[in-house]
Amino acid sequence: MVFYTGDIHGDPRNVVKFSERLRLTKEDIIVILGDVGANYYLDERDDYCKAELNRLGPVILCIHGNHEARPSGIPSYVQKSWNGGLVWYEEEFPNLLFAKDGEIYELDSLRHLVIGGAYSVDKYYRLMHGAQWFADEQPSDEIKAYVESQIESKQVDIVLSHTCPYKYEPRETFLGGIDQSTVDESTERWLDVIEEKLKYKAWFCGHWHINKRIDKMHFLLDSFEGSDQFGR
Repeated sequence: MVFYTGDIHGDPRNVVKFSERLRLTKEDIIVILGDVGANYYLDERDDYCKAELNRLGPVILCIHGNHEARPSGIPSYVQKSWNGGLVWYEEEFPNLLFAKDGEIYELDSLRHLVIGGAYSVDKYYRLMHGAQWFADEQPSDEIKAYVESQIESKQVDIVLSHTCPYKYEPRETFLGGIDQSTVDESTERWLDVIEEKLKYKAWFCGHWHINKRIDKMHFLLDSFEGSDQFGR
């Protein structure tokens, strides 16, 4: 079965507890919807999170968030084919996979489209205080074009993204003290266009640090949902 959950920001304990409690195996997959934090420091400090996730029974599929580096820019990562698409992984942690934006994976007989990335509303705070910020956090024009070409020729059952389409933004989660007029919403507005072109069963996203559902839009933080809700 496929299970979906939200951002963990380098802390794997909730995922570990869930996997061990359900006794998940290599036949199962846990999708983390961005901001995994396994590629944050880009040194040995990332290894604890990677090792804890890699040792679990299920495959861990990670969507790209805004507070982490893209594996494509890290020399230790290589690509392989997996369930109909390409993924990134490190040989030291083969059970920990990082999705390529725009790929469509067939998981549990459901076609999953991946669209990672988002804008960091705390960008300038991070830059001022020496915290990590990644210039390629949002999907590039190339990624957007690839996503658009994919949905022209392939059907999609499930969308896996980090942020959500603009129309679904949970405004109650907006951070106080942030001038919303300075926030780059281009990714969310583009996702609006993508969402209108799709006929899908469910859309899962993280980023907003909330467990909530609006129609077919599932926001996840520390809760888990399974693919069994969609039948066969």
